[in-house]
Amino acid sequence: MKSAKPNMENLEKTRKEPNPARSNMENYEKTYSSFKWAVPEFYNFGFDTIDKWAEKAPGKTALISVDSDCVNHKKHSFKDLKEQSNRFANVLLSLGIKKGDRVLLMLPRIPEWYFCVIGSIKAGAIFIPTTIMSTEKDLEFRLNKSGASVVVTDMENSGKIDNVEGKAASLKKKVIVGGKMDGWISFDEEMAKAPKEIKNPAKTKSSDPMLVYFTSGTESYPKMVLHEQKYALGHEVTARFAQDLREGDVHWTIADTGWAKTAWGKLFGQWIVGCTVLQFNQKGKFDADTALGIIQRFNVTTFCAPPTVYRMMILKEGLKGCNFGNLRHCMSAGEPLNPEVIKVWKEATGTTIHDFYGQTETICLISNYLCMPIRHGSMGKPTPGHIVDIVDEEGNPVPVEKEGLIAVKTEPVRPPGLFREYWQDKEKNESVFRKGWYFTGDKAYKDKDGYFWFVGRADDVIKASGYRIGPFEVESVLIEHPAVAEAAVVGHPDPVRGTVVKAFIILAPGFKGSDKLTEEIQNFVKKQTAPYKYPRIIEYVEELPKTISGKIRRAELRKR
Repeated sequence: MKSAKPNMENLEKTRKEPNPARSNMENYEKTYSSFKWAVPEFYNFGFDTIDKWAEKAPGKTALISVDSDCVNHKKHSFKDLKEQSNRFANVLLSLGIKKGDRVLLMLPRIPEWYFCVIGSIKAGAIFIPTTIMSTEKDLEFRLNKSGASVVVTDMENSGKIDNVEGKAASLKKKVIVGGKMDGWISFDEEMAKAPKEIKNPAKTKSSDPMLVYFTSGTESYPKMVLHEQKYALGHEVTARFAQDLREGDVHWTIADTGWAKTAWGKLFGQWIVGCTVLQFNQKGKFDADTALGIIQRFNVTTFCAPPTVYRMMILKEGLKGCNFGNLRHCMSAGEPLNPEVIKVWKEATGTTIHDFYGQTETICLISNYLCMPIRHGSMGKPTPGHIVDIVDEEGNPVPVEKEGLIAVKTEPVRPPGLFREYWQDKEKNESVFRKGWYFTGDKAYKDKDGYFWFVGRADDVIKASGYRIGPFEVESVLIEHPAVAEAAVVGHPDPVRGTVVKAFIILAPGFKGSDKLTEEIQNFVKKQTAPYKYPRIIEYVEELPKTISGKIRRAELRKR
């Protein structure tokens, strides 16, 4: 999609600094100090948010889904979401799904994903979002670890499920979207005959389980992050304060449906405040011209993307010729943005990119806000409802300007957006929940004015192009290749992507490093695990630095 010619009058209006009085937070200190959580005993995002909007404003556009051709699109109102999610809840109930059963969802960025998510919540099931980039190995692990009894996917990804079905004892039902296949339940047929009202719906407490995300670590396979129903309520802070969203906004967060960034930017908080969510069913690599065209065509008012996306877009000569008359607020998260990107984006759009911080385990914890000055490179200050500090291993606050661990207070009030636990991982829970804090595993420092500055992961998780990659996962695949005797993976600085995966490899006897072998190993990794995890750089070495106990010293490798 090509960029449209700018409306200079509107463009000039957006070039002015935002008026703090227009934002949802006019005074940070006042809002932060006076904020109090209000979490009811019973809560269900489907019934208490989606259905309430359907009653209040049934025709209001809740979702705009743009097809991969960037031309065709569908609009769904809150009434549509209510009825379609009711139908899917009834489908699950007809399949014997009970409260607490797990449903694995592997769908692209299409409306049906939302019907399944909200319907699962209404049925009391625990839904497990999974990226369509997942490989058979990824899926086998997730199905067995979670005990999912139902999987929902599309025709394109059904083969992966078929190939691992016999290795997943818990899997009982397979639902396919957009077609019909032997051995699969047709989503379209079941939805067509399912009632659009739910009889005697089960009530869920705000403390009941709702969602499991698999998140990467360095020394183990992905962990299960268990969120409760009230997690959705927590994201009102993300939407209202960090993203400055309000009813009437058209918000676009670029994120895969399998990632927590979708929960942050395209689901809970956005619909709690009543704005319109835009999603684009991107296929293939990200294209800057396409993204710029979507922002203009659909009158996007608020936009959030990984730093890599902004870097790619500012490289386009057409950026200055775009009409950003409706765009009023932009955000980024995942890694720091360099000043040049912020400068060029501001010159072209009139908006400053606001950085913010959080994890799969949390909602937004730290953010920059429209009502306060930005210090470029800083994550900003804690979001209302969270006591966040820089502490040592014992939970003691460290002095200003000294590096320490980012931690969130869990006592006396535990924030509703904080995950319940790493499911089935007592040892890990004990390591992160202690001394009255949740230890995020990230390192930072705080300046004298209370701004937080990110330093890096304490456990070496790689954040590349908005993805979170555990070195252990990649290393485990690398050593399966016959040419690889040992491997260590770290993040490596990259001017466009921010960080890329780099592998240090000790070759097995009889193999010699070459460009051909490098390409062969890269393709091997792409086939064995999600393609975004493959090492873009491979260095062949004679030995790897290790501790006395045999653990790889990745910090030393990063210095190389």
